[in-house]
Amino acid sequence: MEEQIKGLRSVGVNVRCLFVDRRREGPGSYYRMGDRILDAVSEFNPDAIHVMYGGVMADQVVSHRHVRPVVVTFHGSDLLGENLSGLARKVIARYGVYCSRRAAKAAERVIVVARHLVGALKGAAVADKIRVIPCGIDLERFKPMDPLTCKRELGWNTRSFHVLFASSNGDPVKRPELARAAVAQLSNTNHPAELHYLSGISNMEVPVWLNASDVLLLTSLHEGSPTVVKEALACGLPVVSVNVGDVAERIEGIEGCFLARPEPADLAAKLDLVRLSRKRLDCGARLEELSIVKVAEKLKRCYEEVASERGPFRVCASLDFPPSEQRAETRLRAT
Repeated sequence: MEEQIKGLRSVGVNVRCLFVDRRREGPGSYYRMGDRILDAVSEFNPDAIHVMYGGVMADQVVSHRHVRPVVVTFHGSDLLGENLSGLARKVIARYGVYCSRRAAKAAERVIVVARHLVGALKGAAVADKIRVIPCGIDLERFKPMDPLTCKRELGWNTRSFHVLFASSNGDPVKRPELARAAVAQLSNTNHPAELHYLSGISNMEVPVWLNASDVLLLTSLHEGSPTVVKEALACGLPVVSVNVGDVAERIEGIEGCFLARPEPADLAAKLDLVRLSRKRLDCGARLEELSIVKVAEKLKRCYEEVASERGPFRVCASLDFPPSEQRAETRLRAT
């Protein structure tokens, strides 16, 4: 979200952030944000309000839709739920999905980060108000670096085969047990496999981790448009993934990336192909459309569709982070 806001400002959009601190204030913070929205709108006078995640927050914002036109971005779990998180969490997630679809129906524009999420709306939004706009990536930060230097910086064994698992918090939807089982089947005394979890890592450190790794492994049950896959490709890191989200679209035609069945043996076989080749990717050119500036231009056009011109565009962004998306929380709160 921080990078998306940076991109918007770079194309002339004036942005004010309204951060909803669910982690500290609990889910009830959504129901107490009415006055905060009105105060922010009164002070900032935006042309549009962009809600950066679905669920209860989006539903609450669109309930004040008479204030300003509302755009809502859906990222994945806000439309797909969390099917492996236990009974209580499952009920909460299903209610969140219900709220997402209700918000989609009321919002002036709906953005989904991957095409397959259009179907997850279940007809809640008419086709002409839906836009497919993936989150952009900062190609100035996410770029190829010397892998050996990065491994040494992190203190990793330079002889090992390093598998980076795309999970930030142990969410069972990411199926970490499947990743562990796949890596356990890799055996090579000369180049032993090591599994690293992308957990507790600041956003600024992620490019070093991606460049130090030999492959990115994704085993999720469901995803929207996983940003880490795009970041990995920008760093030249091969990707092995189950067919989830828009990963197949992102890696299509890229030699050195593989889709696998959600089975340890097939995942291990694809990982071994990467280990045998030991090649980095060269696909930077095809990622230009996903740069934060290109994505910001698409968002700006979306805002222009829902708001009349009144000088420089101003967007009040309501921000929330599901548990798996909190890497940049501190910097966003300061923005």
